[in-house]
Amino acid sequence: MNENKNFYEVSLLKSPLASLTYQSKEDIEVGSKVLVQLRGRKSLSEAVIVKKVEKPAFKCVEISEILAFYYDKKMLEIAKFTSQYYVSSLGEALSIFHPYNKEKKEEFELKTFDSQIKLSKEQEKAYFFCEEKKQALLFANTGSGKTEIYIKTIEKILNSGGDALLLMPEISLTPQMQKRLEKVFGNTLAIWHSKVTKKKKQEILEGIYKGEIKLIAGARSALFLPLNNLKLIVVDEEHDESYKSDSKPRYHAKDLAIYISKKYDLRLILGSATASISSFQKLPFVRLKETFFDTSKKILFDDSSTDLSAMILNKITQTLKNENQVIIFLPTRANFKYQICTSCGKSVECPYCSVSMSLHKNTMALKCHYCGWSSKIPEFCPSCKTGIIHNLRVGTAEIETQLKELFPNKTIKRFDRDEIKTDTKLKAVLNDFNKNKIDILVGTQMLSKGHDYHNVKLAVVLGIDSVLNMNSYKSRERALSLLIQIAGRSGRKGAGEVIVKTQNEEFFNYYLQESDYEEFLESELEFREDLYPPYLKMAKVIFSHANGLKVKEELDKYIYLLKQNKNIEVVGFGECAIFKMANKYRYEIILRSTDAKALIVALHGIDSAMASIDMDTIY
Repeated sequence: MNENKNFYEVSLLKSPLASLTYQSKEDIEVGSKVLVQLRGRKSLSEAVIVKKVEKPAFKCVEISEILAFYYDKKMLEIAKFTSQYYVSSLGEALSIFHPYNKEKKEEFELKTFDSQIKLSKEQEKAYFFCEEKKQALLFANTGSGKTEIYIKTIEKILNSGGDALLLMPEISLTPQMQKRLEKVFGNTLAIWHSKVTKKKKQEILEGIYKGEIKLIAGARSALFLPLNNLKLIVVDEEHDESYKSDSKPRYHAKDLAIYISKKYDLRLILGSATASISSFQKLPFVRLKETFFDTSKKILFDDSSTDLSAMILNKITQTLKNENQVIIFLPTRANFKYQICTSCGKSVECPYCSVSMSLHKNTMALKCHYCGWSSKIPEFCPSCKTGIIHNLRVGTAEIETQLKELFPNKTIKRFDRDEIKTDTKLKAVLNDFNKNKIDILVGTQMLSKGHDYHNVKLAVVLGIDSVLNMNSYKSRERALSLLIQIAGRSGRKGAGEVIVKTQNEEFFNYYLQESDYEEFLESELEFREDLYPPYLKMAKVIFSHANGLKVKEELDKYIYLLKQNKNIEVVGFGECAIFKMANKYRYEIILRSTDAKALIVALHGIDSAMASIDMDTIY
């Protein structure tokens, strides 16, 4: 009876389950999308054929339906790598891809584009360097024109019949950038990010299937679109941490872009004014150095203990009097909490790890998340011996409220993810700001990305010490990078001032005014050797459960097991900084190893429903 049957291993999309075996009378190609019946479920489940197999010893269920969609060989290979490296099932890795459509063939028509951009000598050098190296880092200071280099490279790729992908952090996909790209590439361009509606996404996919769309500018998920002839990937603001996914599979889009471009011999340009240390170490780079600060830009430091000090308020008053606008930045949208000395601005460092300790409110202790060392909150600062360690908190909502009381006749708006929930709202606020309808904009990193504000003469940066004092080996890199990005927003035309509220003036002043980010990266690489990425691999495992005793038992079990492994190191473990979340108790283990393979094997050995695994953790 079963003579004409074919047997297939299928991966269930979005499911943590391992592959299952099904049968079919049809001869189905590997990569085809199908519908299958799962025991105990009424509705059919989407799955992908990953392998044709011999008839198994057990009875198999029939595949219910073969769909018109398929995942090509490259998608299957990338998904397999993603599931192995980032520790997820193949079905979870495949579910981030948009498949090809068998029924829609590309109606290929070669268009030619002419951006009419004339590159300067320096830009031209950088352009040819990126072309020659195939995969390169464009380390370009703010305002030195990296976008022009992207456009010229994309133009060349599209004119030769290829497709291109420009990845950007979601908050950089501004109406302004869209206009610049549309001017050159017209309707062959599509914009792709989480705020694009489902209907619009479907239209874009149709355009890709027909070959009408040749260029996608999008957030990290755009990396998984079914472009027919991808020849170039550009990752702008490559240092940005929003390229790391916080849901399974926890991939890093920039790292995957490097992997894909090397494996399939594609062109790759990573661009940033504040290059990430890993890209700086991994790829050949070219510097585009036009003066970072215009001669008319002044940087002032303010070390008073109040958020909106007299100096800041005087400067705001003066700027508004001159009918110019003000931007006030905070590093995060939430109310962040941090402990620093009110006299010298230092946090309490772990004696063993050279990272700042975290405050655990329920035990009223400071704890290191790398080695688990804890101590009581000291009466006096360990650095200067006189100051007192304070737990400070500040947020966009509080600053907005204070400013509204101080400047009742001025229009003050907030610009963070709690306020800006849709694309329409984003465009409306930016539009109002550019038309001078808003006097002061209070916001988070969302404001630091690629917006040109022509009438902004004052940028105030609050809370940068909270980034510098974070419990992370990346804290210096994050703080300096963020400050350079933000400082680039004030005085885009003419004079501008930046006030940095910090008690660490020496550190910021040196790299902002006397030195250069490249020197910082060199010194940071020295500091990290033998301890942290990019020299070794790190992973974090979080165990969470509503039963506190159960989850602690699970944690202890895995600490014991992982400590038996000689190829990896258990760096630290204990309660998470936020110990209870959504009614679940949370513990973490931090692992590191010079042997990536050994670490990945160890992570795949964690078989616990309570565990969530983050390879190449960024915290």
